Amino acid sequence: MHLEIITPDQKVFEGEVSEATFPGADGSFQVLKNHAALISALEKGAVSYTTTEGQKSLVVDGGVVEVNDNKIIVLAEKVVD
Repeated sequence: MHLEIITPDQKVFEGEVSEATFPGADGSFQVLKNHAALISALEKGAVSYTTTEGQKSLVVDGGVVEVNDNKIIVLAEKVVD
């Protein structure tokens, strides 16, 4: 799957992942290959994803995620250090 994490001022991550977990407005959820299309609001929390280099994680301060045809786009309000 292709994942892009974007804030208003920068592209934080772009690459291939095998899974991703998001802090949804109604609770945390995971996206795997061939997931059904969805759009969800994000709460403040950890976004984690697995690349060929291993698992990575970052904290977003709200935003929106869209999943469609094995492409995931995260529009984060900001990434918290």
